[in-house]
Order: sequence, then structure tokens, then C-alpha cells
Amino acid sequence: MNRSASKGSTWTGLALAAVLTSTALCAPASAAVPAGAGGAAGPGRAGGTTATTSTAHERACPVAYFDLGETLVHTAEDGSTGFQPGAAAYLRALRERHIPVGLITNVPPSWGATDAERAARLRQEVDATWRGPGLFPWEDFGDRVLTPRTEAERKPAPVLWQRAKAGSGGCRVVYQAETAEEVRAATALGFIAYRTGRPHRPAFLPVRLVDLLDRRSPA
Repeated sequence: MNRSASKGSTWTGLALAAVLTSTALCAPASAAVPAGAGGAAGPGRAGGTTATTSTAHERACPVAYFDLGETLVHTAEDGSTGFQPGAAAYLRALRERHIPVGLITNVPPSWGATDAERAARLRQEVDATWRGPGLFPWEDFGDRVLTPRTEAERKPAPVLWQRAKAGSGGCRVVYQAETAEEVRAATALGFIAYRTGRPHRPAFLPVRLVDLLDRRSPA
């Protein structure tokens, strides 16, 4: 191994260790969420979600969740929407590694009676104002689009993260958002959380670090 490759490997190991250590230190003992926590419904029940795959090639672990607005998608002053810088390439890199992705995002509960109905309305709203190159890859997210069923479930309330973790099948779960408040909340619930878009740091948690989580025991 040459010196450059060795430095890259060392950085990856240190960065992953830092992320895992931060998660372990910030998560209280109560962060382990039992199956069904937060009112998560099982397969086929209204409002529920599971960690089922959206393509036959997806592996089970880890699962990478995101906030949507100003994390993956940017809304301009004229109301048009498009990808945040680097988001399209990042999602493509996760897809190439068959890493399941999901959304944990606030929308009006009145948009539908189930996650599927609210996700369909969300897609309509975003697609109607889309001006960026390409389209948002909704198909990558499958049924992992979690939205509040009531106003009380809106983030930063813990319910949506609890539902995501309960449906993860024991996999490590990642959460990425642009706000410190949401990152802290997800970390407290046992997610490996990363704040996106910060100066002098990678725009998103490096894909190679997410990839390495498949080789670690679940939290």
C-alpha cells in the first residue's frame, strides 16, 4: 500500500471512529427503541412503514435516512426546487453500493391518512416546482418516506426517528440533516447522525463511512 492510500485508510478509520464515538456518547441508555415504539404499524397497516427494499439488489444494512428540504433539495426564492449541491451524486453513490435510503420529513398531516398518501402528495409538490437537471429519485426511497400523522409527531418530536429505527430490522441507521437540533435529536435516539452543508467539512457523511457500517455490529 502506498503512502497516499495509507493516509486515506487512516482518515477513514479515524472519521468512522469519531462518528461512532459521538453517537455512543450522546445516546442515553433509553435510546434503544423496541419494535413497535412510537406507534409504528406493521406491514399492511395504515400509516405504517417497514424496512422493505425498493429494488431486488438492495442489501439490508445500513439504512441511510435524510431530511428533505435544504438537505437533499433546495427551494429558491422564486419557489423553484432542485438538488442541493452534491446531493444527486451522493444519492447515486449510495445507490451504486445498494445502500437503502429513506426520508424523515415534516409535511402537513392533512396531506393524507397514510405515509404512502402523504409521500405521494410530497412528490407532487416537489415535482411541480422542479427546475434542476434530472429528477428527484423517488423510486430509491420506496416505502421509507416517514411523515407525521399528527402535528404532535412533527420533528423535533422523536416519533418519526423511533419509527425509522423500529423498522430498520436491527441495522445501523444513519440520519443526515442541515439543522443541529435534528442531528442532536437523532443522535440521542441511537442514529449515526451527521450535519450536512457545513463549511470545511464534507457536504454529506462520506459514502465509504456509511459503507463500513455494514461491517459493524448494530448499536
